[in-house]
Amino acid sequence: MDLFDKFSKDAGPLGQYQKMAEGYFIFPKLEGELGPRMMFNGKERLIWSINNYLGLANHPEVRKADADACAKYGMAYPMGARAMSGQTKYHVQLENELAEFEQKEAAYLLNFGYQGMTSIIDCLCDKRGRDVIVYDAEAHACILDGMRMTNCKRFSYAHNDMESLEKRLINATRLANEQGGGVLVITEGVFGMSGAVGNLKGIAELKKKYEFRLLVDDAHGLGTMGKTGAGTGEHYGVQDQIDVYFGTFAKSFAGIGAFVASDKYIIDYLKYNMRSQIYAKSLPMPMTIGALKRLEMIRTMPELKENLWNIVNALQSGLRERGFNLGRTQSCVTPVFLNGSVSEATNLALELREHYNIFCSIVVYPVIPKGEIIFRLIPTASHTLEDVEYTLNAFGEVKAKLDAGLYETGSIPKFPDLV
Repeated sequence: MDLFDKFSKDAGPLGQYQKMAEGYFIFPKLEGELGPRMMFNGKERLIWSINNYLGLANHPEVRKADADACAKYGMAYPMGARAMSGQTKYHVQLENELAEFEQKEAAYLLNFGYQGMTSIIDCLCDKRGRDVIVYDAEAHACILDGMRMTNCKRFSYAHNDMESLEKRLINATRLANEQGGGVLVITEGVFGMSGAVGNLKGIAELKKKYEFRLLVDDAHGLGTMGKTGAGTGEHYGVQDQIDVYFGTFAKSFAGIGAFVASDKYIIDYLKYNMRSQIYAKSLPMPMTIGALKRLEMIRTMPELKENLWNIVNALQSGLRERGFNLGRTQSCVTPVFLNGSVSEATNLALELREHYNIFCSIVVYPVIPKGEIIFRLIPTASHTLEDVEYTLNAFGEVKAKLDAGLYETGSIPKFPDLV
């Protein structure tokens, strides 16, 4: 059989919807200036679907810093991997400032968030499989893929359940002792789908009873949580208990790239052993200098986070007052849980986009169980209270129609012609 024959027979969980949904629900094109209003399929829409939490993506100071760096250095500089020819004073400066911001001894820049997390896990764990990993059952795909790269035994614990975690730690500790290895616990600061905040205080308490190291993926917490925006560890006052802190530039920093912060000897080990970074071209200069500007603004402009949370609180309280189930969210991530079939979800989403001009992400089976619908809204500091009020009214109207069964057609409708 030809290697590629299988692709025509099984397109995969998402690929099966390609013909009917590509360009509208999957790979949609948002065009125009990044912000609360963008063009989609030829019309202006109110956008609740980009992770531009602090509104920095289109901020004049950010745009100028990016443009000036690009004009001076271009996108190619520096050429080569950091260890060979890609090191600059700006990369080092950014790492030092990130370490200070996260109250850690050192930090190390990474080219991408997803790749960075998989590589961190691969690098931290013993290649002979002697270490044991314990992770939250709702951990992000990058964590799951990182664990698959190791030969280590791994146990999942029920989401944010400290009793479950302790049971897993007992088994993990015993196994690690037998094998001459250690234990790594992995969780997220903010879970990107549900908006739930990781139980970092509970995990920190268990450190008093068990010997393990803690790795936290705080992609959605960086910039949005904590007094200064340093993340979920700062929010709970346990930043010193996080042994390895991971943050990405793809959310609050409105850029690309990531970093890891820890004790200096840990960062030194990662620098000299993370294959994805050793053999990868250095982060381009405009992105590095641009990240410095973004970090400066996050540190010196608390109003950015204050504006964000004004919008978050107005949106979430308004939805709850109208009877919507937002699940366990304690963060900016705002999931709206509804009951309905895939066809109902499709019709509802079509009406939100075509009649109300509201664009937000929709999650249905097979990503979540049949009969469930999630509309995932991402509030930003760039939204207004008027945007919130309009959205609340629209969601109230479509929920009434859903409850009345008006979206059930028995089949997925034809999508609008794409521009």
